[in-house]
Amino acid sequence: MKNNYDVVVIGAGPAGALFAAQLARGAENFSILIVDGCSESNPKVCGGLLSPDAQKVLSKLNLTLPNKILSDPQIFDVATLDLCSKIRRNYQRHYLNMDRYAFDKWLISNIPTTVDIFNGRCTSLRADNGMITVDLCDDSGALTVSTRYIVGADGANSIVRRSFFNTKVRKYVAIQQHFKCDDELLPPYSCIFDPVTSKSCSWTILKDGYAIFGGAFDKKDCRRAFELQKRRFEEFVGVDFGEPIKTEACLVTSPERLKDFVVGQNNVFLVGEAAGFISASSFEGISNAMISAKCLADAFIKGKEPEKILKLYKKNTLGLKLKLGGKIFKRNILCSPMFRFLIMKSGIKSVKKFNENV
Repeated sequence: MKNNYDVVVIGAGPAGALFAAQLARGAENFSILIVDGCSESNPKVCGGLLSPDAQKVLSKLNLTLPNKILSDPQIFDVATLDLCSKIRRNYQRHYLNMDRYAFDKWLISNIPTTVDIFNGRCTSLRADNGMITVDLCDDSGALTVSTRYIVGADGANSIVRRSFFNTKVRKYVAIQQHFKCDDELLPPYSCIFDPVTSKSCSWTILKDGYAIFGGAFDKKDCRRAFELQKRRFEEFVGVDFGEPIKTEACLVTSPERLKDFVVGQNNVFLVGEAAGFISASSFEGISNAMISAKCLADAFIKGKEPEKILKLYKKNTLGLKLKLGGKIFKRNILCSPMFRFLIMKSGIKSVKKFNENV
């Protein structure tokens, strides 16, 4: 590692890893450091589903996914359950079920060797005379580097966003538990609505002989709400998860207005969920992370100076902002008990299983 870099990227998930790879290949004159705070013992809290939009981004980048990253089973529909109205509908979807930690490490493996990778975390940031000082730490101790540009790719609780932007976006606490499960009553993937316990949505996912039950909850009394919803779900579906093997939690962003999307200022830039680029209706963030990363890399390659880079990045992400604005509208519809009841009761666009009663 060096003491000074042109670009330091905080976060090595889909947004950070793809940005670093694209910039390194497109502009060899940039010295780049990427900070990877995840480890096998501290992975990203995620359901690990690759949406059709994310698959499309990988296709455009000419990237193919190794089989070793995939999990079992693959998913062709989502069972949508309303625990209050007791309505269940299935809707066709095609997600790739995968190991999220393995996916992130695969993306990192595609970063050119000219990029330095620091396995640790960022503890603080401060601007000083046109440069940014970055304090880092790992198991061996603390160190400091300076950079001309900083890129925040560090998710909902972004230290970059908190350090340089006085803008707040709504956040929930996402809680997940993993269970050993082979119950045939449990759908491979479900989306759960329960206004008694959450203003947002929850989910179950089967993965390699295990079941994940997770959801997004208000910060206050989030664990109590999680446990109550889990019991209500078990009663509705007719399953018993038993004792969890693992419990994990993190913050998750839920944008409510277009101004919740913040891309940058001066020589500080945000990508992925740090910028607010996540679906408010489903919390799908991988596709938006990769799209914003490509947009910023292209802006760096063409812009060369902070003002021009920011102008290009804003232009490049306009379509993404509008698309995610539509997801905010969709969330407001889906999370409204009345509208959700009318949609699900109608059965419009739902898939009727062959073994269902006519």
